[in-house]
Amino acid sequence: MKLASAVVNSFGCSASGERLVSAARDGDFQEAQALLEYNPRLARYSTFGVRNSPLHYSAAHGHHEIVELLLQSGVDINLRNYRGQTALMQACQQGHWEVVLILVLFGANVHKADYLNGGTALHLAASNGHSRCIRLLLADYIPSMPNFRDIMSKVTGDEESISEFDHRALSQIINQPADGGITALHMAALNGQVESVQLLLEFGASVSEVTVGDGTVIDLIGAGSTALHYAACGGNAKCCQILIARGASLTTENENGWTPLMVARSWHKGWLEDILSTEPIDRPKLTPSHYLSLPLMSIVQIAREYGWSSKSAPGCQDPCVVCLERKCAVAAEGCDHEFCTRCALYLCCTNRGTTFARGPPGSVSCSLCRNGIVSFVKLPVKVPIAKEIARTSLSLPICQCSQETPSKPTPLATQLRSHELCRAHDTPLGVSFCCLRLPSIIACRKTPDICHS
Repeated sequence: MKLASAVVNSFGCSASGERLVSAARDGDFQEAQALLEYNPRLARYSTFGVRNSPLHYSAAHGHHEIVELLLQSGVDINLRNYRGQTALMQACQQGHWEVVLILVLFGANVHKADYLNGGTALHLAASNGHSRCIRLLLADYIPSMPNFRDIMSKVTGDEESISEFDHRALSQIINQPADGGITALHMAALNGQVESVQLLLEFGASVSEVTVGDGTVIDLIGAGSTALHYAACGGNAKCCQILIARGASLTTENENGWTPLMVARSWHKGWLEDILSTEPIDRPKLTPSHYLSLPLMSIVQIAREYGWSSKSAPGCQDPCVVCLERKCAVAAEGCDHEFCTRCALYLCCTNRGTTFARGPPGSVSCSLCRNGIVSFVKLPVKVPIAKEIARTSLSLPICQCSQETPSKPTPLATQLRSHELCRAHDTPLGVSFCCLRLPSIIACRKTPDICHS
């Protein structure tokens, strides 16, 4: 009997797990929520065929609400599938930046590499040209400071550290090689992803990193190739020009003895002859990347510490002017305009550099005044002060009801008559005063004969 019960339970769990996988793949939030409330352990279920978990399916299809639901249910955020890929890798491969944002906020490991070629999430995002995912992956390494670009332009390969921020950690993650020594810049240049190439160079990607012949990758270009060799193979002229402007050498030969020009010729990219044949006299000055977002680190740290998804109670006295749903929690340094944490996050993530931002390159344009935002600060918690209403309400000093005719109107009675707050009328008992209803305060109620305060 016990064995039969265990078999029945295992089949039931399998059926519920497959339902959760289907809900995660199709984006059925209510179904996923109901299943996890019934059995929270289903979050750790994985399919038998390809060994993908519900977290992988929801991340690959861009269902960020289900991703957040699964993470709150306790699923391992760095869970791997049969290829060694995490949910962060699959979200970066497909370009679902909202999923990447949720995973980064929950602390996903951006250094993990897959089992196939040792590629990281940064390799996958760069290869497919998902620049929004790139800047989210590096959010913990790009400081929210106005002179970041000036510091990066002065950094050389021999310099060990920068006092303003941990430059070594940034260089390590952005130049992390996959199998064969291929970096994210190699992949972006090979696939002609111009925006990603420019953003990686803004973050300090090295143009002198070369591939290695370790036998793990079939390198048709040859070991010892730079990113410019890969750009020449890909055939994108803009990528070649950006790399050359950043100091890439036209005369570097790989182990096959090929220069970038020879690579272009061998791959029939004849339109690159003029670009790769002559060294430019004056290297052109590049414009800042449109995807550079300086305040991202500050708002990500605030969101992790104080939360970002909770909604305000009804009747919030200080709602965010963007969504009108959540309470203001952060303020933009400079213009001091206040936002809720979620709106500030989306402002930094969706921003694509415009000419309206009055600030340093990489600043985000404020939605209200168009001033450049470089960082956000947490607003102090305001303790509500309870306003006690005195027992003697306004009806007592305003309405002085009497059965006797006053000999002389008081200044207060005169003022009230001028504003038509009280009315006097004759009764058999004398003159009586009755007050009208004030906003939110009932001064007194009128009776046929006598006005009671």
